[in-house]
Amino acid sequence: MRVAILASGNGTNFEVLAQHFKNNDLPGELALLFCNHPDAPVMKRAARLGISAESFTVKSCGGKQEYEEKLLGVLKKYQIDFIALAGYLRVIGPTILDHYAHRIINLHPAWLPEYPGLHSIERAFADQQAQTGVTVHYIDAGLDSGPIIAQEHVPILPTDTIETLEARVHETEHRLYPEALKQALEKEQH
Repeated sequence: MRVAILASGNGTNFEVLAQHFKNNDLPGELALLFCNHPDAPVMKRAARLGISAESFTVKSCGGKQEYEEKLLGVLKKYQIDFIALAGYLRVIGPTILDHYAHRIINLHPAWLPEYPGLHSIERAFADQQAQTGVTVHYIDAGLDSGPIIAQEHVPILPTDTIETLEARVHETEHRLYPEALKQALEKEQH
């Protein structure tokens, strides 16, 4: 199984997954990082780890449809079998979704179906919830609505700031995502 990780930003979850592939804790091969922001820190992480990386923007392609067609071409060039989204801040459209049906998973920093979309941690914190969570799920045509693979609650403590809560959510992501990805890849191999 050749796996691509799609990311948009800093790349901490990308690096955690890359280490798990390197240590053979995950089945398959991490063949590609794709980032939709050429200057994002995740690109430097990929270079440091020796992982092939490609990057271009929607704007440089002239629109979403052309962008997705070009991205699908890149995924085919690298013979990608499975995709893991790690802070990829774009909705995946039908061009890629149809080609990789049930073979794209996402990490979301909330206990879905609560707080889909952007700024999930901040919204849960602002609503003074007792807890939030982390969800790993397959993606479908909806927004953070695909079948759930794994979830874990993260308490919101009375002493929390947004920064301390984000730190605990990220710790949970770094533990839960490799486990859930392993489960999804093993299922795909059988």
